[in-house]
Amino acid sequence: MLFRRRQPETLSQRLRAALWPRRSWRRSLTYMKKRVLRLRATPHAIAAGVAAGVFATCTPLLGFHFVMAFVIAYLIRGSLPAAALGCLIGNPLTYPLIWGATFEIGRFLLAAEIPDGRAPESLGAALSHGDLAAIWAPYLKPMLIGSIPLGLAFALVSYALVLVGVRSFQAARGHKTAAAPAAEPVP
Repeated sequence: MLFRRRQPETLSQRLRAALWPRRSWRRSLTYMKKRVLRLRATPHAIAAGVAAGVFATCTPLLGFHFVMAFVIAYLIRGSLPAAALGCLIGNPLTYPLIWGATFEIGRFLLAAEIPDGRAPESLGAALSHGDLAAIWAPYLKPMLIGSIPLGLAFALVSYALVLVGVRSFQAARGHKTAAAPAAEPVP
């Protein structure tokens, strides 16, 4: 095969690549920044799409982030590819921080009692049998309530940053193409 590895990756190498970038975090973040800036849409659409993705990532609904981001981006006239890129904020390194913050904010807003710090005895059984009622009040409800203000705050910050960045990038690109000499027509 043309693009096949000579030495197949081991399971540990694949796991490491899934959790940690091969080159560096700076290179990965620079790549993502360039992907967002080079999207072909209005600055508002790109910024709204990224903000929708960031908001959706702050919710504890792990399997529905992309769907939620696409729906929100569609409703606010955002770019769907930008929404997908905004969802990439959520990763195994940031989810514990996001979920801890949403739980604490939700618990504060609901004035809920603090669980004793350990999972209830029936948590494993509730999750394996799909019994969400057992974990709704102590965990999911505070996380859902807390995800709204946290997600809105992160979405507004990301919207402002991306809007300014895309506007300046597109303006610089426009000046660069306007300053380039026009190509002569081919006879």
